[in-house]
Amino acid sequence: MPLVPQHIKDLIPYKAGKSIEELHKEYNPQRIVKLASNENPMGPSPKALEAMHNSLNFLNRYPNPSSIDLREALAKRFDVKIENVITGHGSEGIMSVIMRTFLLDDEEALTSEGTFIGFRVLAQSRGINLKMVPLKNYRIDLIAIAENITAKTKIIYLANPNNPTGTIFTVKEFLEFKEKVPANVLVILDEAYFEFCSGDPVYPDSMKYRLDNVITLRTYSKAYGLAGIRIGYGFAHHELINNLMKVKLPFEPSITAQVAGLAAMKDQEFLDTYLRINREGIQILYKLFEETGIKYIESYANFVTIILDSEERVNKLNNDLLKQGVIVRPLKAFGISNAIRINTGLPDEMDYFVKVFKKVF
Repeated sequence: MPLVPQHIKDLIPYKAGKSIEELHKEYNPQRIVKLASNENPMGPSPKALEAMHNSLNFLNRYPNPSSIDLREALAKRFDVKIENVITGHGSEGIMSVIMRTFLLDDEEALTSEGTFIGFRVLAQSRGINLKMVPLKNYRIDLIAIAENITAKTKIIYLANPNNPTGTIFTVKEFLEFKEKVPANVLVILDEAYFEFCSGDPVYPDSMKYRLDNVITLRTYSKAYGLAGIRIGYGFAHHELINNLMKVKLPFEPSITAQVAGLAAMKDQEFLDTYLRINREGIQILYKLFEETGIKYIESYANFVTIILDSEERVNKLNNDLLKQGVIVRPLKAFGISNAIRINTGLPDEMDYFVKVFKKVF
């Protein structure tokens, strides 16, 4: 019997975009602007920074294993009970707990092509059969996903807005879809970019439906600027949360992550400022791509994806941008080899990107 299972040998791990440190070593450009990982360019909330600093005196202690204070605050904010809330190492950490809790070896997971790579990696690392349906006009095709549900389907993963396309499925589409999903099939609604489209009447905020077989996942990594400490949260029926709490690591998230998430929630001014900067950045990208005749996908998130005519064109543009100190995200790993994703930055970063893009394109 082999030590390493075949499905692990065959697994292609998640590979993040190029880091600032890697680019320094490779090209050593005079300036680096990272627009590859959908991070908040403002950094963390000042209130979160202060809370994290104050927590350092208590790092000799284990964190509260149930994240009581943070879960209570999230329950109050979103009008649920604490029994409906879970926290973890980012929304992806909770996703890993979901997979370990609910999936058996002979069951299947179902999702879309051209969506978040992390779910695919988690499913394949378990040796689970993963079915993927194609995007339709760069949008998740809920009709096709519903048609591919079988007796073995246990989990459906949907990112809304979708990463890396930035598209959404609508309220009408979701309401029609949920009627076709059996009660014993768990739907993971990954709303990592929720803050960027919250309040839009066409966007189906999953918290308005409170469905027993739906788990909502959200994160502090994007809008709140806390990607580096890994803190996310989820909402679901109390029975689902109760079983997830049995499986999750007992002392996650860390003390620092818990207090940062709690403090960030109270900094509405910070969030509002970033959302405004992002809206302005999105419009700058739209204008640039219209001026240069590049096809782009309208986005409900903090990034815009452009479509080029070939993978070779993507590679050349990416390399030319890297030499000028601009990091973007080619999307071959996501299954869209002729596309590049660019997230918004601070105003001066956007100015630099526009200048460099026009130069190299």
